Formats: sequence, C-alpha cells, structure tokens
Amino acid sequence: MSALRVIEVPHTALPEDTLRGLIEEFVTRSGTDYGPVEKTLEQKMADIRRQLVRGEAKIVFDPDTDTANIVIADSI
Repeated sequence: MSALRVIEVPHTALPEDTLRGLIEEFVTRSGTDYGPVEKTLEQKMADIRRQLVRGEAKIVFDPDTDTANIVIADSI
C-alpha cells in the first residue's frame, strides 16, 4: 500500500459483518504472532477490535489496489 494514497476508514463506518470479516482475515494471516500464550480466534479478534476502538490500530483503504487492511496506527 502506498502510504500517500491510503484512506483511513473509521471502524464505525463499516457494517458489523464487514468489520468482523476484515478483523478475522487480519488475525488469521500466516505469520501473525500473538506471543507465548495461544489465544482463540475470538480472543484475537476481540484484541484487534479493542485496538481499533482505542485508536492503536486503524483501517486503511488503498484505492489503487481496491483493498482494505488493518495497520498499527503510528505506521500510517
């Protein structure tokens, strides 16, 4: 994603099923590390949702690739 072209999308702007799907896709990516304690899918999803609410993570949309992603807030 080009940092200059991404559009930040408030998590509250997405329908619940879309937000859940985006969060689920994010937490199930291979290579995602959640530390020494294994968490359930629901726990991982709840963690990301809390990060979105607190502003620690953001949803960005890249119009060039027509894709959305969740990123750490200070990386955009």
